[in-house]
Amino acid sequence: MSDGFLPYGRQTIEEDDIAAVAAALRADYLTTGPTVEAFETAFRDVVGAGHAVACSNGTAALHMAMLAAGIGPGDVCIVPSITFLATANCAVYVGADVVFADVDPGSGLMTPQTLAEALHRAKGRRVRAVLPVHLRGDVCDLPALAALAGEAGAILVEDAPHALGSTLKVGNHLERVGDCTHSAMATFSFHPVKTIATGEGGMVTTNDPILAGRLRRARSHGMTRTPGADPWLYEMAEPGFNYRLPDINCALGLSQLAKLPRFIDRRRTLAALYESALAPLAPIVRPATRPQGSDPVLHLLTVLIDFAAAGKTRRQVVDALAARGVGSQVHYIPVHSQPYWQSRNGPLDLPGAQAWYDRCLSLPLYPAMDDGDVARVVDALQAALG
Repeated sequence: MSDGFLPYGRQTIEEDDIAAVAAALRADYLTTGPTVEAFETAFRDVVGAGHAVACSNGTAALHMAMLAAGIGPGDVCIVPSITFLATANCAVYVGADVVFADVDPGSGLMTPQTLAEALHRAKGRRVRAVLPVHLRGDVCDLPALAALAGEAGAILVEDAPHALGSTLKVGNHLERVGDCTHSAMATFSFHPVKTIATGEGGMVTTNDPILAGRLRRARSHGMTRTPGADPWLYEMAEPGFNYRLPDINCALGLSQLAKLPRFIDRRRTLAALYESALAPLAPIVRPATRPQGSDPVLHLLTVLIDFAAAGKTRRQVVDALAARGVGSQVHYIPVHSQPYWQSRNGPLDLPGAQAWYDRCLSLPLYPAMDDGDVARVVDALQAALG
């Protein structure tokens, strides 16, 4: 069991990861070299998509997806209120509007029912994209969401930075998050607390070669080069951005990706230990609801706590955990309640999102944790709740 402070999440960097980065530093390319394509190819194969386009971070991945889809002023994107700010911000970057969908109060996920309600509120407007978020690593009901989006004339873009390695059982078929069976694109993040780390980094997967080409142009200033033309020639049909991911980061990503099966096994083992250890704390503490068919690789171990019944505020519990060397975090503050969105959209009542926010708390979960660390966290939580 670890004696030090347990953060809610952290990277696992080992000697072979360091060696991979050192080798990239000694190579001819520090950026825009062959390691980028090698990382994209390996990632594409892991998730089962036709194309994978690496970029500088998960927010850039979302922005690129909006650009590739041609989203712009006058368009509407539907986003769940329980997510990180970037899911909604990516629509603002391209001049689009956001309609926030409520979430299931037990899972924090957009559902067919909450999407249908958001589509009803957006009636008469041009809905172009729906962005479900696989919160914590649990997978949304993609077939149903895709059907609703299609009926509205919108594409589905999965915001999947929490869900690398997660699967969804559809009938007798197991689908991988990122294979884009039901979506136009899926976006990922490789921030240090995510399932694999590149320092900062992101990826967009798609099965559409036209979208893949647009993503690559958006990543690098909108430039294109014609095979066989003079080597210095390039053209820019429209502006893009500098969202490239350096070879150094991709070398770390390749090394981390090779460890993904081990990381998956460890996260699932720790999640099972938590499930058993937390059971005696019910009904004050309950796990997040598992959607039907979802087999997650949990990025976040989020529990729902009845703070009122415990006679404690969330801040009191967070501080008491920290005093015992246990970190925690809140995922997330409902985005529709942020001052910017209140000023744009006015007040909005989304009871599922509020109920989730009122109860959620994320506990430590990362591969380097020992089995005994789970007991230590749960003991600290029980003491914090009195």
